[in-house]
Amino acid sequence: MRIEDFDYELPEELIAQVPLEQRDTCRLMVLDRSRKTVEHRHFYDILDYVNPGDCLVLNDSRVIPARMYGIKEGTGAHIELLLIKRIEGDKWECMVRPGKRLHEGDTVLLAGRTDTVPSGYEGDMSGGYLVNGMEREFRAHILGIHDKDNGTRLVEFEYEGIFMERLEEIGSMPLPPYISRPAEDSDKEMYQTVYSRIDGSVAAPTAGLHFTEELLAKAAEKGVKIAYVTLHVGIGTFRPVKVDVIEEHKMHFEECSIDEQNAEIINRTIEEGGRIISVGTTSTRTLESMAVPAEETDAAPAAHDKGFRIEAGSKSTGIFIYPGYSFRIVDALITNFHLPKSTLLMLVSALYDREEILKAYRKAVEERYRFFSYGDAMLIK
Repeated sequence: MRIEDFDYELPEELIAQVPLEQRDTCRLMVLDRSRKTVEHRHFYDILDYVNPGDCLVLNDSRVIPARMYGIKEGTGAHIELLLIKRIEGDKWECMVRPGKRLHEGDTVLLAGRTDTVPSGYEGDMSGGYLVNGMEREFRAHILGIHDKDNGTRLVEFEYEGIFMERLEEIGSMPLPPYISRPAEDSDKEMYQTVYSRIDGSVAAPTAGLHFTEELLAKAAEKGVKIAYVTLHVGIGTFRPVKVDVIEEHKMHFEECSIDEQNAEIINRTIEEGGRIISVGTTSTRTLESMAVPAEETDAAPAAHDKGFRIEAGSKSTGIFIYPGYSFRIVDALITNFHLPKSTLLMLVSALYDREEILKAYRKAVEERYRFFSYGDAMLIK
């Protein structure tokens, strides 16, 4: 298949720049695969489509305030760092901007909470800001190039106290590149699911942003099972596909895991005939990556058995799901609207028919749905 097969026209004004004040009031497009119908609802109606005995699978990874600003020691050049992945101890893979100003042996003095990033920041740091406003130092030492293809650096941090606590003091939320504004304090709450608990993502598992604690409580009261998986979302989720033939694309790797308790909840749902409803593409990639043939487990036979179960554990997954893929675990998907030509659009097209998905996207544009991370939702059932 070719990358052009996953393109669509999107007016820029439909890209959501801010979240709704109430998470579950966003719009919900419901696609019924068997009847090939489209409904327009709101997210607080989601439980109308979830039955007792079904299982919602949520990614509980927590977004860290991974974007930091600072000044290059010795020159005063303004620098932006974005944490990508912890390599070992205090050594991280980071994206840096502007990269041409940072070389092996350089040090960046990172800014404290009393500093201000100029309004309308676009990368030049015009206006300046204070450094080390918290009195305690926080430094980033550039050890060298980490990934030549992507231009990332290996960075070692020097600081006082506990790293994550210091990061909370000086870091800002790593909003996606299509949100054309600086992160605000409110994003630290809103660009985070209400059930997040394990630090590690540099982008939110956005389908889960629509759930409230009250909505999850209503799901449990209805008899819907809830299971948690963990996949730490990397910056690769925003990297474009650079090949014309999608089968030649190489996916980025991300760390994912499912513990014994949650694997049991998912497997029991399968054996009892309930549906596995994945909340987001990250939960989907985790479930499909952790699936093993049922005969390799102590699985009980099920009436609608696909022949697979979840095996608890952890792994690094680079699974690439596109049309032609046969889903092992996932029966339905709650997701947001995704970028044209993206691997996420390819994933949802694998669960449903590509042409039907693109038809639904064109309808969403016509109906003025809000797109991407802070946008509206879709249920494919």
